[in-house]
Amino acid sequence: MLAKLTTYSLLGIDALPVEVEVDISPGAMPKTILVGLAEAAVRESTHRIERALVNCGYVRPLDRIVINLSPADLPKEAASFDLPIAMGMLVASGQLTSDALSQYAAIGELALDGTIRPAKGALSMALAAKEQGWRGVVLPAANAQEAAVVEGIDIIPVTSLTEAVGFYSGQLEIPPQPFSWADAVASYGQYGVDYSDVRGQESAKRAVTVAAAGAHHLLMLGSPGTGKTLLASRLGTILPELAPAESLETTRIYSAVGRLQPGQALMLQRPFRSPHHTISEAGLVGGGSIPTPGEISLAHNGMLFLDELPEFNRRTLEVLRQPLEDGRVTISRAMGSLTFPANLMLVAAMNPCPCGYFGDPRRQCHCNPMVIERYMSRISGPLLDRLDIHIEVPPVPFRELSNQTAGTNSESMKSQVVAAREIQQRRFGKGSLRLNGRMPPQQIRQFCKLESDAESLLKSAMEEMGLSARAHDKILRISRTIADLEASERITASHLSEAINYRTLDRSYWK
Repeated sequence: MLAKLTTYSLLGIDALPVEVEVDISPGAMPKTILVGLAEAAVRESTHRIERALVNCGYVRPLDRIVINLSPADLPKEAASFDLPIAMGMLVASGQLTSDALSQYAAIGELALDGTIRPAKGALSMALAAKEQGWRGVVLPAANAQEAAVVEGIDIIPVTSLTEAVGFYSGQLEIPPQPFSWADAVASYGQYGVDYSDVRGQESAKRAVTVAAAGAHHLLMLGSPGTGKTLLASRLGTILPELAPAESLETTRIYSAVGRLQPGQALMLQRPFRSPHHTISEAGLVGGGSIPTPGEISLAHNGMLFLDELPEFNRRTLEVLRQPLEDGRVTISRAMGSLTFPANLMLVAAMNPCPCGYFGDPRRQCHCNPMVIERYMSRISGPLLDRLDIHIEVPPVPFRELSNQTAGTNSESMKSQVVAAREIQQRRFGKGSLRLNGRMPPQQIRQFCKLESDAESLLKSAMEEMGLSARAHDKILRISRTIADLEASERITASHLSEAINYRTLDRSYWK
């Protein structure tokens, strides 16, 4: 007998439909054949499925079993095919009769005792099932919350093979998994940190506010212990909440790599990724024989924090250059090319020298000039040019550390950021996600018009500092953001002067 049912396979962060065909026919010896470009995890599934069937009280067919996963040219590497294959074997062997197989897709990995374990990419699979008109999806209970976000489709949570069989046979009624946006926000949408925790550093907080308002990349340079990591880790608290579309797109990425917390439905905080400096190129931008997202995609709609920037492999850092410009990364392999989103804010921090105390008024630096120059040269000029704002984070005096008066908090900084971003939204059109930091050249010419004294100031800065054309555009973008923070239509000399100051640090340390 031949049984057919539908499941899904992940390719990158997208889910593609896979038809599972199970044919059981008489044979001299029991044999199971699995075809359809299955990777090792899928090929091994036949052993798991056979023992799960027996341990749940079903009969293992003692005949020739042929399992086909179509389309045959699509690589299949996850264990989420266990449940649909098991259901197909029960139908093909006559142990299950069901009309629901044509209405509900199936996803899930089986344990030897028949329990169903979580699968990666449940959200993408639920979205694909809705687009193709399925009534619902039967999937592991651990993935039900993330899949229930998709409206217009029934998400049926099951914990074991017997539950799935009961549902498909109509003997067990399982209500669809509900979803509450308010409950999700209450559980996963609150930050536990605030910029009031950072004593002093008001000028650095101003620079962070400018960076957040226009989505500008930021480089912080300072001695150890001055608060660079504290400033970076609280950046999400002043950014606007994730819009539903942004939240869904970010959640799809985390779902595809299995990074969602158990029971978590959505990513409601902006991602903050801080990889170690020993990370590889594939770990940073993505890779593998079947490409998977890297850290820059996990930081999509959030922040990528690179602490101790010169300690990263220089070649690893260079692969960031193109994704920072394009907001996406394309990984090409023999099986094809996959594009992952990478619209992020890059925040980097570094010491001014190997010992960390060059220029520190309280500690003596023991590095000679040649060592300092070699240390700073680990950051290439092209990458440095792509970091919009460069600031120095000085040591905090004792009087500011011991001051009981709280400094600028996240709430006041966020109100400025949100107001500036609303101005940008009106400028670029309703529904546009473009910000000042991502303006193309034609929009820079249209929206970054300078007053006459500001234009003279920019000309002098370009000639004296030897700025590149990219740095020229960066300064105009930053000036536009500073003007937006003050709700100014025109860019004045004071706005431009502050923007130029954010581009002078590299002329001091990278000569």
